[in-house]
Amino acid sequence: MGPCWATPRESQLEFGLYAADGLCAFGGGQRKRVFAKYGLTQVNLVKAPSWEAIAQGITNGSLDAAQMVAAMPLAMTMGLNNQSPMPTLSALTLSRNGNAITLSQELYASGIRTLADFGQVIAANPTRVYRLGIVSQASMHNLMLRYWLATQGIDPDRDVELISISPAEMFDNLKVGNIDGYCAGEPWNAKAVAEKVGFVIATDLEIWPNYLEKVLGVSEAWANQYPTTHVALVKALIEACQYCDDRRHREEIVHLISPPDYLGCEARYLRPGFLDPYDRGTEAAPESLPNYHEFYANITNCPSRVEALWILVQMARWGWVPFPRNWIEIVDRVRRADIYEEAARQLNMPRLEPERVSFTLFDGSVFNPDNPVKHLQSLDIKREITIAEVPIDRWRCQQPSFYSIGLVSIFIKTPNKDTE
Repeated sequence: MGPCWATPRESQLEFGLYAADGLCAFGGGQRKRVFAKYGLTQVNLVKAPSWEAIAQGITNGSLDAAQMVAAMPLAMTMGLNNQSPMPTLSALTLSRNGNAITLSQELYASGIRTLADFGQVIAANPTRVYRLGIVSQASMHNLMLRYWLATQGIDPDRDVELISISPAEMFDNLKVGNIDGYCAGEPWNAKAVAEKVGFVIATDLEIWPNYLEKVLGVSEAWANQYPTTHVALVKALIEACQYCDDRRHREEIVHLISPPDYLGCEARYLRPGFLDPYDRGTEAAPESLPNYHEFYANITNCPSRVEALWILVQMARWGWVPFPRNWIEIVDRVRRADIYEEAARQLNMPRLEPERVSFTLFDGSVFNPDNPVKHLQSLDIKREITIAEVPIDRWRCQQPSFYSIGLVSIFIKTPNKDTE
């Protein structure tokens, strides 16, 4: 039996956010009162200090819903890092693109212009440890950076060191030399360029155009208990995403999300690629990137199960989880196109999921969703592959006090409000 869309609403929503340009939809939604328009009159936007705090809030119930990095619902559902499985789903993709790989000005001065150049420098300096920042283990930034490095024969676990750092702290760590580069969303790449601390060696448009970035995440238990509230939330965010993708509103959005209660950065760092031509900090002239930030266009919002399957393959590639024999069950439970389609139906919008077809990444590799294991086994750089049934409904004897989905080191810390 399907969900009953007439289930009573939850009276109040606690919504978790983290500092990233994906805040656009939430800031725009709150300012334009779209939540109230769909009956969500008490939406409290809670700014979390980290992605781990977002996962913890969903796990312990202090958050009803949250902005998540794209792989987080799968990571929580499968129990990444030996955590108890926490079935978590996403019925909406909030944004696509908007990320880049930034390396230090020191590396630029040494002659590095391409990934091949970087690979040669690493090979020529075997005793030097090159450290690169990522925002979370369960982020597309991590998976994209790993994929990009591996195409040049650079093992991301052995030839470089990947460090989990808050996005807002990456610039400072790059500036003082704690790291040699990072993969992050804006405005942190644009800030490094503007302050002449780094240069952009690649954008996600060059690696995987239109790739998913942030998603809406809720626990499966909450979605089952409050299906009408969930659909109303999806509807409100679809409208907010549509508003954000209208370039006539971009100037307003820049000033809306730059203050301390959202991103806490200078508005000028948000403009490149969002409103203005994108400067990479190289000899090349700034270029127009009209698709660098997508919130609604090109079927942005429908949760694609093919993309979720690619994430599963990459998680298994690096030995974080077994590749699940029951991958169809896991993908169908995590990427809930049916809930998105119900929201779209109520909005009288097209509700077709993107076609389940193969796609090609920048290195010419073709991902065929009909044979994910063959694709996994064909990858040159990978850890030992295991294939196993992954039960996601195991009895959870206790809630973990902290749900860890990141790596370990953060160098420069800023004071954070306690999330308890």
